[in-house]
Amino acid sequence: MTAVDELRQGVHALGLHLADGQINRLLDFLALLQKWNKVYNLTAVRNPQDMLTHHLLDSLAAVAPLRRHVRGQGGAARLLDVGSGGGLPGVVFAICCPEIDVSCVDTVAKKAAFIQQAAAALQLPNLHGIHARVETLAGPFDVVSCRAFASLADFTIWSREALAPTGVWLAMKGRRPQDEIDALPAGVQVFHVEPLAVPGLQAQRCIVWMRPAPGAVA
Repeated sequence: MTAVDELRQGVHALGLHLADGQINRLLDFLALLQKWNKVYNLTAVRNPQDMLTHHLLDSLAAVAPLRRHVRGQGGAARLLDVGSGGGLPGVVFAICCPEIDVSCVDTVAKKAAFIQQAAAALQLPNLHGIHARVETLAGPFDVVSCRAFASLADFTIWSREALAPTGVWLAMKGRRPQDEIDALPAGVQVFHVEPLAVPGLQAQRCIVWMRPAPGAVA
């Protein structure tokens, strides 16, 4: 099975509707990631087949939940992807959700530069790479996301100033991280833990959705 066939099959299994141009952009992004990874070490995953499953399809599994949330909030949003590294899931979100303005922040300059390169090469005006510590960003962002970045407590504390008052955190995790949920500060409220099924990946995945607790002070 070719990469495009496997990607289309995965997209169908996830219930996503993507245009041909979006499918092509996803594959172009994967090729770009593979090319830059040889020099910049953006991800420890090297095998193209594993990249497709562990990175692309894994990130795509969060697209439908993100779209649903944004539609419920009025249809447009600013999203900050924290510790984005090679652009996962930030670049995937930007490709699949043109109505969302996506900023990917990383403390490593070469990773932020890769995001800027991807935005130019893939012609994504809604994608931005930022070289900074997330604690220094003011926002406001409607959604702050991360994937395999840090503990939930650290993620929410570090990014709190960037989150809009009515914003939410979207944290992609493996199995339900109950210990991390229990360790969250009092000002953060988990309102949904959403299981994800990633095509071709026999592993537990979920999104932990969080928001500032009522009356919480930033």
